[in-house]
Amino acid sequence: MRLGDNDVNKTLTTPKVSTTPKTSAAKQAEWDEIRAVFPIYLAIAKQIEAEVPFPQDKRMLPEAADASLLAKVQNWLDTLDQQVQVYQLRHLLQMTTLNASESGLRALILRHLRKPAKSNTDRDKIDFLLVQYFALCAPAKIYHKQIDLQDAAVVMKGVLGDVDTTPLEWCEPLEKMIDSLRNFRSLRDILKTNFIEQGRKVKESAGGMFYDPSALLAFIRFNFLLRRTLIELMHADLIAIRSGLAQLETSGVRIIDCHHVGLSATEPVDKIRKMADEWKQPFQKAYTERTVSQAFDKLLGLRTDVEKAIEKIATKVAEPAKPAGNTSKQPAAAKKTEPAAPRGQMAPVVETKEKAQPPSTDIPVILDFESCMEAIWEQLIAAPPTRGRSMTTIRLGAARILMSSWEVSAFVSEDGFAAEDLRRAVVARALVTAAVESAKETGNATSLEKSLMIARVEISRLQERVDAAKQAKDTEAAVNLGISTKRLLSALDEAEKL
Repeated sequence: MRLGDNDVNKTLTTPKVSTTPKTSAAKQAEWDEIRAVFPIYLAIAKQIEAEVPFPQDKRMLPEAADASLLAKVQNWLDTLDQQVQVYQLRHLLQMTTLNASESGLRALILRHLRKPAKSNTDRDKIDFLLVQYFALCAPAKIYHKQIDLQDAAVVMKGVLGDVDTTPLEWCEPLEKMIDSLRNFRSLRDILKTNFIEQGRKVKESAGGMFYDPSALLAFIRFNFLLRRTLIELMHADLIAIRSGLAQLETSGVRIIDCHHVGLSATEPVDKIRKMADEWKQPFQKAYTERTVSQAFDKLLGLRTDVEKAIEKIATKVAEPAKPAGNTSKQPAAAKKTEPAAPRGQMAPVVETKEKAQPPSTDIPVILDFESCMEAIWEQLIAAPPTRGRSMTTIRLGAARILMSSWEVSAFVSEDGFAAEDLRRAVVARALVTAAVESAKETGNATSLEKSLMIARVEISRLQERVDAAKQAKDTEAAVNLGISTKRLLSALDEAEKL
């Protein structure tokens, strides 16, 4: 039975635990759930350096257990639950392949939901775990649409069962914030709000009503859409920064003023590029609205510094040169008004060469590894592949790169070491293909040599990963990685014939 909105601040009544002895089937179901979450808790213990009261050769739990072993394992799990913090759980699941286990994640959620008394820490863990489960189990097409409560209910049925998707009145603030997310075009827009804190306040004011399945759906949807928007806008800023740095280097700039990001007025462009390439999402440690805002403020400060440097170049180029030794005023040259940069894009760089021809749109301008990966990611986000399509085409300049369904999934809906290997294989292949087309167009093979060197390193690495997947008996990963590696080898062979 759903609680009424007027009960929002009341503590949820915990279902009474039956005193009837558990049947053997119930005991086995409890043990199966423990076995499903046990690897996750082992990883948690290793991360927080907690004691594991089971020797190495006893950490593969048997299919059946006696009462003594069940009690011992259960007590250890309870102890860890009290020790581990939300951010530690978040970091573990986001940075390891444990997040790829739907059954393990479901068992972990149900374990926390069944707790008779839940602390605020338990609530925050459940809040995070539900969104992780949604992200893992949602079909790829859902990542690119405006998700509604019915979408969330379908994905979460394995955990929450059939849920009434009628909006709850007291969750209306979440809906208003979701509506606003659609209009944001940059991190600057979203950081002017306090959406993270507002969402937290709604959750904290809910009391026991937070655990109503309909409320859980509302929070899952809000959290996922907020996180997705933040990440998409962050990627857009990073792409703009990298593009701007490339423009600065092309213009011969090697040092820029970075006081907006808290650095000196003489920072090497190489250093700034490295900062952008190594930028991490601010969700891997304990975070609040303040810490997330601080992290994104730094990113925006970095973009501002790059934009200011580009504006200086444009100003210098636009100024008419004064002949040496002649102090007489020269007639003012008619200035050509440059169109203002569209919102969210860099200011234009004025071409310094006389009668310079605009570069061919078929020549790729993104040739470094990270920018190429971002470009592929952006194209897949902008034009989601049709479900069931075996091949998808992306473009880099004149180059067309075919991607298999598992390669697309590695970019848009998966994480972990296997997905990372597939992404790197695709990027290396794209760099080689784009460089080949550029060399044919311009006759300049400089970028081709660089891309071939990257490809050779990646091939060696990928072959090792294929062998590792075979040894782990991960047939699917071995096959997919093998095919992607062969495609990279083929692209390399073709390029070396030039």
